[in-house]
Order: sequence, then C-alpha cells, then structure tokens
Amino acid sequence: MIGYISDNLLLPILDFFYGLVPSYGLAIVALTVVIRLALFPLSAGSIRSARRMRIAQPVMQKRQAEIKARYASDPKKQQAELGKLMKEFGSPLAGCLPLLVQMPILFALFATLRGSPFADVPYTLNLKVLPADQIAAVEPKPFTSASHSIFITETNHVPIIASLPGGTKIGAGETVPIQLETRSGESFRNVISGVDNGQRFLPTWTVTKGEGIVSVSETGTITALTTGDATVEGKITGLAARSGFLFIKALGQVGFYTEGAINWDIAILIGAFGLSLFASQLLSGMGMPANPQQSTANKITPVMITGMFLFFPLPAGVLLYMVIANIFQALQTFLLTREALPENLQSILDDQRLQNSQPAAASAGGGSTSGRMPFEPKGGNK
Repeated sequence: MIGYISDNLLLPILDFFYGLVPSYGLAIVALTVVIRLALFPLSAGSIRSARRMRIAQPVMQKRQAEIKARYASDPKKQQAELGKLMKEFGSPLAGCLPLLVQMPILFALFATLRGSPFADVPYTLNLKVLPADQIAAVEPKPFTSASHSIFITETNHVPIIASLPGGTKIGAGETVPIQLETRSGESFRNVISGVDNGQRFLPTWTVTKGEGIVSVSETGTITALTTGDATVEGKITGLAARSGFLFIKALGQVGFYTEGAINWDIAILIGAFGLSLFASQLLSGMGMPANPQQSTANKITPVMITGMFLFFPLPAGVLLYMVIANIFQALQTFLLTREALPENLQSILDDQRLQNSQPAAASAGGGSTSGRMPFEPKGGNK
C-alpha cells in the first residue's frame, strides 16, 4: 500500500512541482505543504481532541470513579452512565482515528524521500549456500525484492525489482546472476540504454555479510564459494542525492558526523527540527492551566527525539521534510488553540484556572504578614 501511494500519488505531485521550479529542494517543500494541507482536517481533529481531553480528563476521571463506586453492583447501569459521560466529553480514543487514517500517507511520504531521486536505493539479498549434493532436493522458490521507483531523468522514474529466479538458496560452486528488471520483465540495462549517461545508474554490488561464503561481480553475478549465510547488496545512485539546496550540501547526505567531520547542514536541520517540535508543544499548551508534569515532558521530549537523530541518521531531504512539517504543525496548533471551546469545557477550564490562581494568591498574601505568627494579634503581647 505504501509503495502504491508513493508511485501513484506522491511521485506525480513531485514531478509536477519539479516541472514548475527545477529544484528538488523546493519540490520537497511544496510536496510537504500539499500533503499537510490535504491532511489538515484529520490532524486538526487530533489536535482538537487532545486539547479537549487535556481539559476534561481530571473531571472525567473523578466522575468515572464516582460512577464505578455508585453502581458497583449494577454493571449494566454502570456501563450506561459511563457511556453518557463519554457522550458528554468525547472518547479519549477519538483523536487516534484521524492519526491512523493519515499514517499510510505519511509513511509513504517518508519512504518516498528516503528513496530515488533523493538517496541511493539499496537492494538487499539474503542468501543461504547449501552443499552441492543437497541443493537438488530443494524446491526452487523465486525471490523478488520490493519495487523501488528509480529516477533515470528528472521527471522519468521506473519501478525496478531485483530477482533470483531460482531463489535465495544456492548450491556451493554455483554461479547465479541477479536480475534487475521492470515489473513487466524488461531489463534495467535496456531501460537506461536510451538515457544520456545512463551507465551511472548501474548498481554497485558488494558482499555485506559472509565475504568468504560468496563473491559478487560488478555485473551482479553471485558465485557461491562455500556453505553458510551471506548478504549481497546493490545500490543504484539517486539522481538528486548529491544535489544541494540553500545551505544543504547534498539532499542524500546521511549522518551528523562522517569521516571525522561534522556536517553542519545536517546539524542545522536537526536543531531546527528540535526547535520546531518544542514550539509546537508549547503552543499546544496555550491557554491551558499550569501543569508541572506536562511542562517537564514538553521540555524533555523534544531533546530526546532530537538527540535520537544524531545516532539514527536520516538523509538531509527527509530532515528537510520533517522541519517543514513541524513548522506547519506548529502553525496549525496555534490556530486551533484560538478556537472557542464548547460551553461545558470552557466552564471547566475557567474553574481550573481559578483553582491554579488561588494558591498563588494565598502565597502572595502569606508573604505580607511580615514575619508574624499565625493568629498573632497585630499589637503583640504587652
């Protein structure tokens, strides 16, 4: 499903924007904004639900406890009253459904930006080499990899798969060619033969596991040397993987720290991601009563998630998308927090604010006693 959405929805939109402005960086920005606008109603539903549950949760928890205690001996009545409570305030799970609906599109967008043309595309084959006298008894099960859309020009991409007709189990001493082809069976070499400088898209094959078990030629022919497990990987160059945008040196660049040097463009993107996430969380609490636990979580969570990307490297193009998406989310959150609440929730919110202001007022009043003991007469003892 994710591949279908990528090939039939996201890549055509990407082609359209690249046709308007021949810049893959701008195309990523435009694609992100279009997808976020399309998902606006769904994400707005989640934001509204989270805001309302944050207000209603203390009251709901108190009323739920009262209902369970009052109707402990009458489960049917208890369920009916709990149902009325959910109808009054809404279900805490109401905000999850919009998120679930939009997840396939967001995953497809993420996958699109991690593939061609923004990054080198890998094809991984896990092999098992068996003794020559055993392989004859093994029933061949053809292997086909996942399909990846490979950009061979700025606006022309072709879904390509890697296959082993005889399967991933091969006999020691055998030689097996890896076939890269379209879904219709046309060789990838034929596809790129009519493209200027098409040879640059030929994959580079390497053995990533079990170097003494198999070897692989430049053309993708596997030779089984001895028994064991091995992994062969081929990479096809991403057309725009080395293309820059603004301060980004290469959209396909991966890693905050590589070859003994800091990639400052990646560092800036990661920092911008953290700041935009922090801003979004602050905006989500606008107008809400003070909550020390929530405030602490709002400070720690962006730091943890941002720090994760220092050790879980992503291509610069993906980080660019995440920053733009966070900025859009922050703006959406700001707009939605200014919406009027239903009357019952506004009343609860007003009560919560009043309760939070009373301890502060009491503390301020307590500070004006000038050191007098409680209940001490103003004049003191004479």
